[in-house]
Amino acid sequence: MSQRCHERTLNRLIHDAIQSGSPGLSVAIANKEGVLWTGVAGLADLGKGSAVQTDHLFGIGSITKTFVAVVILQLAAEGRLSLQATAMDILGTDAIAAVPNAAQATLAQLLNHTAGVPSWEDDPLWIREGRGAQQDVARCWSPAATLRYIEQTPPTNAPGEQYAYANTHYTLLGLVIEKVCASDLVAEIHQRILSPLQVSDIYLEGFQALPTARLAKRYHYSSADFIRDAGIHRSFPEVSKGLVDVSASNLSVEWAAGGMVATASALARFSVGLHTGKLLDPTSMGLMQRWFPVIDRVHAGCGLFQVETKQGRKLLGHTGGVLGYSASMQWSEADQLALVVLSNVGSMHSGAGVPNATGIATCDEFINAAREYAAQSQGIASAQS
Repeated sequence: MSQRCHERTLNRLIHDAIQSGSPGLSVAIANKEGVLWTGVAGLADLGKGSAVQTDHLFGIGSITKTFVAVVILQLAAEGRLSLQATAMDILGTDAIAAVPNAAQATLAQLLNHTAGVPSWEDDPLWIREGRGAQQDVARCWSPAATLRYIEQTPPTNAPGEQYAYANTHYTLLGLVIEKVCASDLVAEIHQRILSPLQVSDIYLEGFQALPTARLAKRYHYSSADFIRDAGIHRSFPEVSKGLVDVSASNLSVEWAAGGMVATASALARFSVGLHTGKLLDPTSMGLMQRWFPVIDRVHAGCGLFQVETKQGRKLLGHTGGVLGYSASMQWSEADQLALVVLSNVGSMHSGAGVPNATGIATCDEFINAAREYAAQSQGIASAQS
């Protein structure tokens, strides 16, 4: 099958996703040679009918956690912190005394979500004030502002006892980075990750200037679940049945747990850099990929997950879901290939079964077409050299 046939398959799959309900999509496939293919479909702005372009920025949600984990593991390798220290050891009692397990859980346990600190994202009041009807859409949240929602609450579990995903774990890790480095998180991510990889077009919204004209407008599924749990803010107009425009909001509330925006190509280049050894030494990469089971076909590491597809292919990466966006960044170890899918529709609190970026990125048909396209690209390059 020709390279053009594989490209047609890739385009068909992303256009099918638009027909299923996603407003817009941006996709990138990359390996150590660079970005091999980009694809876009749908609209960045439904009101204006503006098509998605490859330079549009999308929220990447919890993929932000992978960046934070890289910085923490770098600091540990440099001897500037111990992964066996607790957040309270570094931040002090005055800062986080009321956060459950903050004095007991280690940084290693925060990294792999076994610390047992409750997630502010699950707090009913935060859902309404952070994503729903009661939020202040103009507010720029401070890094530690979300902690108040889980202060003086029971821990999820004893540290190390079990896996329980929590945004709070990475809020604490972000604060640790800023304390240890005496600089802000944006500066450390740029110095330690983006500059070495020579990657731009990745930003932490609310904490640095960004080219807002290139932000894809953000939409969210206004399902019965979302209306019940979050509520629709008065500044979120309905654009079609079951879909609202949430572009008046911003991602500052997510910060280190999920506040980044990026182009698909930039995120794919980050994935390649991470998995080809440009950011972490082998020992640190081994810690990041120390897997333990979460659910069927899913294992957790430190800022990474391992997912097994239906055909048995193992993907390493992270997904993201925030108000207005969904995202997936996967790395096929067998193919040495980064696969990134970004969408300008969010599904958080909207119930199961709604389309999002993850369904495409982990689809075996998509992965197979990407692999074959990449293999033929490599063959063409070799023949031309």
